[in-house]
Amino acid sequence: MKFDQPVTRRQTIKKLVKLSAGLAFAGAATWPIQKPSPAKATSQNNKFIIEGIGQNEAYSIKELTRKVFDTAGGIQRFVSKGDIVVLKPNLSWARRPEFAATTHPQVLQAVIELCQEAGAKRVRIADNTIHDARQCFALSGAGMIAKNTGSDLIYPRSSLMRDMKLKGNRLDIWPVFKPLLEADVLINLPIAKHHSLSGLTLGMKNWIGGVGGSRWSLHQDINQSIVDLANFFQPTVTLIDAIRIMTQNGPSGGSTSYVSVKNTLILSNDPVGADAKAALLFDRQPQDLGFIRLAQKHGLGTYDFSKLDQQKVVL
Repeated sequence: MKFDQPVTRRQTIKKLVKLSAGLAFAGAATWPIQKPSPAKATSQNNKFIIEGIGQNEAYSIKELTRKVFDTAGGIQRFVSKGDIVVLKPNLSWARRPEFAATTHPQVLQAVIELCQEAGAKRVRIADNTIHDARQCFALSGAGMIAKNTGSDLIYPRSSLMRDMKLKGNRLDIWPVFKPLLEADVLINLPIAKHHSLSGLTLGMKNWIGGVGGSRWSLHQDINQSIVDLANFFQPTVTLIDAIRIMTQNGPSGGSTSYVSVKNTLILSNDPVGADAKAALLFDRQPQDLGFIRLAQKHGLGTYDFSKLDQQKVVL
């Protein structure tokens, strides 16, 4: 069953840009105070969480990715023919996949191919990296995947940042990576790993890579910053890559001794539920993580799994 969507995110942006003509902040054009409506509207009564586990040594990451989407109703539930789909992986670090610092390349490729099968007009990959973007794209495998699949890998630069009124409790006007604003469908593809400040970096924290500005400032009162950004972006769906998770020295890692193999994917249209389920892989209780607790308080979702349609896929 398709979610209702009377107006696409891209159409909303175009209308809001016209409305914002003439607005200025600190000498620079700002975008409107409203944020785009979610790319695909979701019903509060139709929240799901699906855990995919590869138990067979010969399991395929591509097949596991397909299975979790099929269990959710198929990729066509989220992507329609002609859509512009933007994927937000975590590519922030110039690390090879075995270090579990960036989204697993096979997960990224599998989602791209699913979107293309659904008839997406264009699939774009967007992340504002911390290390040099070219090195990040090369070492993470994202560059080769973009080439092989014909998807667009967007190089982050200042000209692609647009000031937006986030209307957060802490973050007000902030530069946002423009490709994320122009999507008909926005899919969050984080990797699950340890973080020295927030405890873990999962789906909601992945949006720090969707904006510009001072990361140092974002890391002050980090839990509220995470929630403000998560409330602004509101992706169509989140797929957390927990194939290999970083259990210490995050978020950059640097040694395979920090890595634990979980062979798990978590798919949900509830961002709080997705992060809560992933937290359990680290033996962390969701309510003990400040950003998860705060996100539920602000109505972004729930870590009460009994309120979600829970399913498990095992290969």
